[in-house]
Amino acid sequence: MNTDRTPKIVGTVWGLLILNTLGSAGAKTIVPLPRSLIQMVTMGALVTAFALALVVNVRLRVRTSSYVFLLTLLLVSSVISSVHLESGFGALFRCFRLALFVGTLWLLSRWWDGGTTFVRHHIRMYLAVLGTVAAGLVASPGAALPDLYGGRLVGALWPLTPPQIGQYAAVIIGLTVLLLLGRRTDRTSAAVVIVPSLVLLALTHTRTATLGLLLGLALAIGSLMLTSAAARRFFTWAVAIVAVVAVGFASALQTWFLRGQSQENFSSLTGRAKVWHALLAEPRSTTEHLFGAGLGDKSFDGLPIDNSWLAVYNEQGMIGVCLVAAFITVLGGVALLRPPSLSRACAIFLISYCAIASYTEAGLGDASPYLLHLAVAASLLATPAAAAPPQAPDVPRRRRVPRWAQRTEVG
Repeated sequence: MNTDRTPKIVGTVWGLLILNTLGSAGAKTIVPLPRSLIQMVTMGALVTAFALALVVNVRLRVRTSSYVFLLTLLLVSSVISSVHLESGFGALFRCFRLALFVGTLWLLSRWWDGGTTFVRHHIRMYLAVLGTVAAGLVASPGAALPDLYGGRLVGALWPLTPPQIGQYAAVIIGLTVLLLLGRRTDRTSAAVVIVPSLVLLALTHTRTATLGLLLGLALAIGSLMLTSAAARRFFTWAVAIVAVVAVGFASALQTWFLRGQSQENFSSLTGRAKVWHALLAEPRSTTEHLFGAGLGDKSFDGLPIDNSWLAVYNEQGMIGVCLVAAFITVLGGVALLRPPSLSRACAIFLISYCAIASYTEAGLGDASPYLLHLAVAASLLATPAAAAPPQAPDVPRRRRVPRWAQRTEVG
């Protein structure tokens, strides 16, 4: 194990990174918050996180990490694609933000030791975010369930969209279930996290988060079944419950899943497919094909792309796509090569969730919650730092007696 204990300030740094990735666009809040103010808070959180990480790791001790190294290469590629200013000066600002984000991860990598420390930080911080969502729902149900979003749950105190809330809820539910199976938390503490998060997830009607949670947990628990009796029991009960619910509440589940959409709208993934086809049909030069148009707001012709791979292709080109595929492949490959353990199961859940969500959500090419999820996976897959060998106590050296003195004593 790593004998260098994780300072408490590291949890604060992680919370500031999460605050930075909450974004500034979303539903209308109870108290109107100017977007400039929100951007000032989120960017200030990132600068503060980097400064605190630098203070706590003033000697710049870092651990080798393929994930952060590939992120650094992605940053370099993003700078190259953004210097042409096709996306305006905002592209360079986003590169600066990504540089601070990646630099903070490098500074925190010193405490990546394969333990669950960052998993707990992740759960606590996102539970606090969901606490603001629940508080907004209690304070103003109308603002939290607006007609503009089809009655789906949004953030009424901080502008959060239904997919964001669903993502946060699904991730902490999955991680808490795995901690419970690994006996790293008790049932009461797990229930405090899981039950309200499930309610909020259901109110968001977020299909991507729900599927990511179910499939990610299935893969993660499957990796524990050979070595954990608790995992085998949970998997058996979960399959039985899902089968009963699927049969008994098929109509209600279908209604929840369709969210009142027509068959045509559902088949086009709520209009996403039209944006994707238009993006791929856009003529591009060789430079744009390789490096993209520079970091932007993950939109095309004013419409959200909502696909990580196409967003990366549009902004960072095929080089960016290859780098994103590389760090997901590396993390997944390392996870498969590790022996069964709780850390490995949590990493598999996070990697699989991000891979599933990447089809209908953007974020793998820029500072985002998805990169933080994968950073937690990287911390779980890191090998523990070798402890320094114990030093032998100082023993006074025995004085050697000359031979002539020995002969004198004998004589």
